[in-house]
Amino acid sequence: MHSGILHGIILKSVILHGIVLHGIVLHGMGLHPTMLAAFFEFSRTPSSMCAAGILILAIALWAAKTDLAQARGLDKIVALGNLCFAAPLAVFGAEHFSAASGIMRLVPAYMPWPLFWTYFVGVALVAASLSLATKIQARWSGLLFGIMMFSFVAMMDLPGALATPRDRFSWALLCREMSFGAGGWLLSAAAIDGWQARGRTLLVTVGRIVIGVTAIFYGVEHFLHPVNVPGVPLEKLMPVWIPGRLLIGYVTGAILVAGGAGILLAKKARMAATYLGTWIVLLVVLIYGPILIAALADPSTDVKVEGLNYFFDTLLFAGTVLAVACATARTD
Repeated sequence: MHSGILHGIILKSVILHGIVLHGIVLHGMGLHPTMLAAFFEFSRTPSSMCAAGILILAIALWAAKTDLAQARGLDKIVALGNLCFAAPLAVFGAEHFSAASGIMRLVPAYMPWPLFWTYFVGVALVAASLSLATKIQARWSGLLFGIMMFSFVAMMDLPGALATPRDRFSWALLCREMSFGAGGWLLSAAAIDGWQARGRTLLVTVGRIVIGVTAIFYGVEHFLHPVNVPGVPLEKLMPVWIPGRLLIGYVTGAILVAGGAGILLAKKARMAATYLGTWIVLLVVLIYGPILIAALADPSTDVKVEGLNYFFDTLLFAGTVLAVACATARTD
C-alpha cells in the first residue's frame, strides 16, 4: 500500500518536472507552449476541413498532371481550374458533417428535417468535389452543383438581400453564391463528354454573364472599400500587418472591373478570365495564406474555421473565374 503511494508520488513528481522542463526549453526557443498547442490540438471541425482540403488537392493535382505538363505560360493556371474549384467543396462538405449543429440553423424554417438537409448537402459537396477533381462525370456534377447553388440563392440569399437592401454584404454574398453556381455550369460545359452545341452555349452564356457582373460589382466595392479583404469583398478587413493594403485593394478593384467587362462582353473572355483568375490565385497564396496561418495559430476554433472559410471561399472564386477560361477555350 505505502509502496504504491510512494511510487505514485515519484511518478507525479517526474511528470511535473518534465512539464516544467518542457516549458523552459520551448521558451528558450522563442515558442510558447500554447502557440504550439494551437497547431497540434485542433478541434474536430478545422481538422476535418484541413484533411478534406489536402486530400482533394492531392487528388486534383494528380488528375491534372497531364494538362499541366502540356500547358504553357498562364495556361498552367487554367489547368488548375478544377483543383481550385474542387478543393473548397470538399472543405465545406467536411464542415457540414463536423459542424452540423450550427449549419442546420441556416436551413429555412419552412423546410422539415434541417439536420437531414445539412448532411445531404455535405454529401453532395464531397461527391461534387471528387467528380470535378478527377473530371469523372463532371458534366453532371457541375450541372447539379450549379442547380443547388441557384436554389440556395432563391431560398436564402435573395430574400435576405431584399430584406436588408442597404446591406452591401448581403448583395456580395448573393453574387458570390450565384457565381459559384455559374462556375459549376461552366465546368459542366467544359467537360469532354459535354453538351450539344445549343445546351453548351446556353450554360456558357449564363455563366459568363453572372461571373462578369459579379466581378464588376466586386471591383466597384474594392474602390469604395479598399481595406476589406480582396477578391470577395466581405466583412473582414485586411490585417494591418499586410503592407500596401490600399494599393492591393485598388489594384484588385481595377483588375476585377477590367476582367469582368471582358468576360461579360465576350471580348477576349478567355484572356480576361485567365488574367483575373491568376490574380485571385495570387491573392489566395500571398494574402489569404498568411491570414490562414495566423488563424490556425489562434487557440479559438471559431477563428480557425473563419480563416479556413475565407481562404477556400476565395480559392473557389478563383476556380469560378478560371472556369470561364476552361469553358471558352475552344471558342474564344
